[in-house]
Amino acid sequence: MQELRRDPVLGRWIIVYFDRIKTPEDFSSHSVGTRKKAHICPFCAGNETKTPPEIYVDRTPGSQPNAPGWNLRVIANKFPALRIEGDLDRRGVGVYDFMNGVGAHEVIIETPNHDKDIAELNEEEVGKIILAYKHRCIDLKKDKRFEYILIFKNHGESAGASLEHSHSQLIALPIVPKKAKEALESAMRYYKFKERCVYCDIISQELEDKERVIAENEHFISFAPFASCSPFETRIIPKEHCAQFYHLREEAIGTFASILQDTLLRLKKVLTDPPFNFIINTAPIQQSGELEYYHWHIEIVPKLTKVAGFEWGSGFYINPSPPEKAAQWLKEMKIK
Repeated sequence: MQELRRDPVLGRWIIVYFDRIKTPEDFSSHSVGTRKKAHICPFCAGNETKTPPEIYVDRTPGSQPNAPGWNLRVIANKFPALRIEGDLDRRGVGVYDFMNGVGAHEVIIETPNHDKDIAELNEEEVGKIILAYKHRCIDLKKDKRFEYILIFKNHGESAGASLEHSHSQLIALPIVPKKAKEALESAMRYYKFKERCVYCDIISQELEDKERVIAENEHFISFAPFASCSPFETRIIPKEHCAQFYHLREEAIGTFASILQDTLLRLKKVLTDPPFNFIINTAPIQQSGELEYYHWHIEIVPKLTKVAGFEWGSGFYINPSPPEKAAQWLKEMKIK
């Protein structure tokens, strides 16, 4: 038996299988495996000269800039998707519109330890990563050329990670990406119709249903979305309405760090360290005032299936592991 499910935010439909349910064991071959240290890893402590100078850093008092003694470093990407220098110079030729590739592309080196990832760090260490994200957003917001900041992590080669050392990335864009724009527009339509935030309604629904909730604390909920496009897709969202990630209150950084580390560790144990991507979805940075209809959140998507002709051609996604079962397996995993 299959089931069609509509995502209440994006309006897309996905297909969930119930008669051919895949279990965590079915995905074990996707494991990232043991991390092997490169001959010279530019992100390891002691190799600071192999990277651009640090933009933001958390380091031991008394240690020198761009030298060992750091706990977290943010640097410019050596091979950026967009470059910070120059003007946008928007122009058009016939039906085609284009502009210069101006933006900011930064790398957050999450730990000096080559053999650890976020799932293996403690709450304080993960909190420093989140604080770095927040500080960089606030700083880059000052540049009026930028409209949107995308924070993401690629874990594992098949998820796009070119280096094994645990890191995440930030790209400041001069336009709002299509996916973000569609989510904002869909959320606005829902708000105009019901006069409520769709994300706040989803939180209430998930807390009432319970069956897709993976973890919960004072400020956040982690759950498997009702219309998950892929197996073990997970979402973390603040309970308090907030459109901008960088508006995250200081007192909530610890609880966000706790639930993020907890969720990633559950995925790591249940799926034997799968490759994954996570993305922080937030409102455009130049948006004035609080948006009543939008709610920032983080999506975590393990790379366990491939998008083929049917998915590309139809927009439907086939999920062989129902979100209810995925949440159950993740919730029941003993991680302490």
